[in-house]
Parts: sequence; structure tokens; C-alpha cells
Amino acid sequence: MDIRGSRKVQVSRMIKYELKKVFLRTGSRIALLVLLLVTGITCFFAANISYVNENGESTSGPAAIAALKNAQKEWSGFLDEETLRQVIAENRRIRTSPEAISDNVRESNIAYSWGQGIGEIRSLLNCSFCAFREYDYYRADSLTEDEASSFYANRISSLKDWLSDEAKDQFSEKEKEYLISQYESLETPFFWDYMAGWRQLFEYAPTVVMITMLVLGYLVAGIFSSEFSWKSDAIFFTSFYGRDRAVFAKVKAGFLLVTAVYFTAFLLYTGMVLTYLGADGFNCAIQSSWGSWKSFYNITNWQEFLLIALGGYIGCLFISSLSMLVSAKTKSAVIAVMVPVVLIFIPSFIGNINSPLINKILGLLPDQLLQAGVALDYFNLYTVGGHVIGAVPVILVLYAVLTVVLMPVLYQEYRRKQIS
Repeated sequence: MDIRGSRKVQVSRMIKYELKKVFLRTGSRIALLVLLLVTGITCFFAANISYVNENGESTSGPAAIAALKNAQKEWSGFLDEETLRQVIAENRRIRTSPEAISDNVRESNIAYSWGQGIGEIRSLLNCSFCAFREYDYYRADSLTEDEASSFYANRISSLKDWLSDEAKDQFSEKEKEYLISQYESLETPFFWDYMAGWRQLFEYAPTVVMITMLVLGYLVAGIFSSEFSWKSDAIFFTSFYGRDRAVFAKVKAGFLLVTAVYFTAFLLYTGMVLTYLGADGFNCAIQSSWGSWKSFYNITNWQEFLLIALGGYIGCLFISSLSMLVSAKTKSAVIAVMVPVVLIFIPSFIGNINSPLINKILGLLPDQLLQAGVALDYFNLYTVGGHVIGAVPVILVLYAVLTVVLMPVLYQEYRRKQIS
């Protein structure tokens, strides 16, 4: 075997040893068990969709999901003016029926069951015909078929009204022009389909990503501090490869650990939710779901999923690398464990301050990567090289670069450590 091959074997064995040290700890096994349990519970809540049958009875489970899917599939297609007119007419028929206006709960539930197929489209109508920062659940009930023609135009006009009134001091003129151009460039009419799987997946994804990050923070915290806590640093640093290959093995072990645990948890969550609820509507625009009606990112559900997955991974890599750097610098796993906690939870307290500057700062913090799907609905804008751009692509590139920079810094920090 040549020298290069021998070196690879040595480093590979060192990496396996570092990973073995992590996974053999009782605390690590408990942390992974907690992660598995929380992921399972999150999947349960994400898959908890109910359906009201023709008798006015609420049902759940696979049969309820199939019934809801069939009801919504009847309205699958392009949301053009003719379809919207039909939805408005159908909604009025249901809302003015004797069952709907009855004081009897069972009768009301029966009327509700008739409208489950158009329920999501009805919510889109409420979004379109309300002011930009308002939502009136009953707004669709007062619409006429002739108003269907202004469905998409309302989205743009309400944005312009908001930018010229309530938000006139929040954005520069260039930023306002960017938002309007993004709204105007969105391809319409939308193609609408049953997409409960994606809606539920996106809603609960931040929970899975954040708990994964907290568990990873615990797992990687001891990689660079264990020798000091075990009083074996003198042996480690005076060994033949202690200050080069062994340190490199620690860095790579941390990278592999984050990658393996993150994608195992995230893909397990994704697979369970989409297998149970279905992946229909993957190519629909995110604005075709009422929760993202106002988003200025013109992407599909599938593209949002990729952004959430990538954002979560980069966020976990960066915060874990920072945690390992703190561990290497302070020789303390306890302090290193606090890094993810601070970065995840502190921004929520600062967010109570109502200030455009604070919002811009918060939009660039690493916790936004762990909830990239939520960040897609925020109006955080930045000017880079004279071009206005949303926060999501900025933080993806920013923290990917910072993570790459942190790796050699971490390596140099630890290899220069002095023996206690």
C-alpha cells in the first residue's frame, strides 16, 4: 500500500473511533432516542387530518384522507376565471342552504362537508378580496361571480396599497419596485391540486429541524473537549499524528455525524408524511396555498421542499461547527451545548422589538435556516451588488461560506492547543 493509501486508512480508522466515542455514550443514545420519538410524534400531528362525512360526522385516518383527496381532486386544474366563478357559485349555494343556516350542529356539519372540496380555494378567495394584512373568513360568502376576474389583480393591487400606506417607510423605492415586479412576474392562472401532504410537511418541518439541531449540538459538543475532560490530552497531542491527522479526523467526524443524523431524521419525517398524505401538488406554485398567498418567492412546492431541506442542513452544519469551535476553544462540552440553544431561542425574544432594522438583522440570523419555509413568507430584503434580493438565498450562500471558513479555523484552533 502506498503512503497516500496508508494515510487514508489511518484517517478512516480515526474517524470511526471518534464516531464510536460519540455513539457509545449513554447520553448520546438517549438523545438519539428522543430525536426519534419527537420525529414520530411530529409525524403523527402532521398526518392528523380530519374529514366530515355526508352525515356530518368527523372522521380521521386513511379513509378520511382518501375522501378529502377525492373531494379536492374534483376541483383540480387551472384556477382561471371560469373555475373561480364556479367556486363562488358553489360556495354561495352551500352557504345559503337550509343546512348551513340551521342552528342544528349536525345540519351545519353536513353543509360543511359539502364544501371541503373547495375549502382551500375559498381561503384563497378570502386572501384575494381582503386587504393585504387582513383575513376575513367570511369574505368569500359575499362575492359574486363577476368579481372572479379580479382574483389575481387584487394580489398586486393590495401589495401596492400596502407599500404606499402602512409599509411606505419600511422599504426603499428600489425594494418596492422589486416586490411589485415579483408579484407581477408570477405565472397565472395557478394550477391548483390537492396538496395536503406538502402543506402539513412544511408546517411541522421547523419542529423536526430544530430538535435535530439541539440533539446534534449535544452530540458534537464532546468531540473536541473529551480529551480534556478525560485528562488524556497529553497522550492525544504527543502522539505521532495527534496534531494533524487525528485533529482532521475529529473535524471530518463532526461533519459526517451532522450529515448522517440530519438527513436520517429529515428524510424519515418527509417519507412518513408524504407516504401517508400523498405528494400530489408538488409542482403547484406555493402561492396556490393560502398560507403562502403573499410570498414574493415564485417557486413551487417541490422547490420549497428543497430549500427547506438545504437550509436546514446548512444551518445544522454551521451551528454544529460553531459549537465544535467553542468546545475546542473552551475545552468545555457544557458551554458548547449552549450555542444551539442561544442561536435558536434568543431571536424569538429580540423579535418582539418592532423595528425595520431589527427585522433585517433577524432575517440574517442562522435560526432562519432552520425554518426556511417560514422565512419564505417574510418580507426581508437586502441589496447585494446593487441588486435587491430576498433573505433566503442570502442566508443560504452566507452560511454555506461561513461553514466552509469555520472548518479550517476549527482545525487550526484545536491542533495548536497546549497540553494541560
